[in-house]
Amino acid sequence: MTNPDAVISLIDEAGAAALSADGPEAAIHELARRFFDLLGDRTAHEREGGLKPGERQFFVAGAFLVTPDEKYHMLVGNRGFPDEQRRLLVPIDAGHPGWVYLNKRELILENTDDHGAFRQYLKTSRMGSTIFAPMFWKGRFMGQLIMAAQARHTMRQSDLAALKAISRLAAALWVAHDGPAWLEAEYPPSDGFYVDREGVK
Repeated sequence: MTNPDAVISLIDEAGAAALSADGPEAAIHELARRFFDLLGDRTAHEREGGLKPGERQFFVAGAFLVTPDEKYHMLVGNRGFPDEQRRLLVPIDAGHPGWVYLNKRELILENTDDHGAFRQYLKTSRMGSTIFAPMFWKGRFMGQLIMAAQARHTMRQSDLAALKAISRLAAALWVAHDGPAWLEAEYPPSDGFYVDREGVK
C-alpha cells in the first residue's frame, strides 16, 4: 500500500517545485518525476507471473493533454518514455486513455493481460500494469496523468487514489502556468510521434 504520509510529502514538495517551475511542462515534470519514484509495488516483478520471459521491470509516467483541436492526447512532462516519443500523440478516443476521456473518470488496469482492448502505445514494450487519473478545470476535461509498469500487478488501488489526488494539483498548476496557451503554441509539434488507434506496430 502507498504510504499516505509519503503522498502528502510528495504533494507538498512537488507542488512547491512545480509552482516555481519555468513553464507548464516543467511543472508537470516536477510532479511526474516524483510520483514516478513513489507509486507502485516495487517488488511486483519478483512475484511469479509478474514478468514474462525477456521482460524487465521499468516504469513510465507523465501527462496526456488534450490537443487544441481535440483530436489527440499529447504526451507532456514525461519520465521514462523513449526520447523519440517525447511528443507521443494518441488519437483522442483510442485505447484506455480514450476510455478515460470518454468516461471522465480514473482507471486502473492491474494486469493488462486481462484487458483485450489494451493497446501498446509505448514504442519499447507492452506495459503490464497501469493507472490513469483525469485532470479537470471547472468541469472541463483537460487531460490525464498516467503511470505504467512492465510487471503485472505493480499498480494498486492505493496508487490510483494517490494519482487522483495529484491530478487535482496538476490541473491547477497547468492552468496557473498558462498551459492551454502553451499547448496552442506547441501543437502540432515538429517532433510529433503519432500512433493510430491500434497502437505501435
